[in-house]
Amino acid sequence: MGLKKNTRVSAEFNMSSLTDIIFLLLIFFMLTSSMVIPNALNLRLPGKSNTQSVPQTKPYEVKISKDGKYFVNNKRVSIITLEKGLKKLKKRRNNGKVSIIISPNSNTANENVVAVMDIAYRLGIDAIMTKPK
Repeated sequence: MGLKKNTRVSAEFNMSSLTDIIFLLLIFFMLTSSMVIPNALNLRLPGKSNTQSVPQTKPYEVKISKDGKYFVNNKRVSIITLEKGLKKLKKRRNNGKVSIIISPNSNTANENVVAVMDIAYRLGIDAIMTKPK
C-alpha cells in the first residue's frame, strides 16, 4: 500500500518585502522630483502697489492672423517693421512706459505669438495677451 505525499503549494505571499520596495521608490521619487527645475517662460505677474495710476495713452493692438500676418492697429506690417516701429515708439515716449495688446487668432501658431512677446521683452514693453478670437 503506497501512501501519497500531500504536496500542496502555499497560496500565501509575504507582503513585507514588497512594501519595503514601495517605500524606497516613494522616497526616491520624492527626493529626485524636488531637484528638477521646470524650464518655462519667465513671466512677470502684476503685483499690488499703493501708487496712483497715471493716465496712459491707448496701447497699440498687435493682431496676428492664422497664417502669421501681423497687424498693428489694423495696418499690415512685417515682424521686422513691427520691431522697428516699437523701437521708435519707445524713443518718442522718452523710454517711458509703452504697452501693447497681443490679439492672436485661435489658429495662430505659438511661435508667432512668442516672437511678438520676445520683441516686447527685449524692448522693455509691457505685453498684454488677450483671449484668441
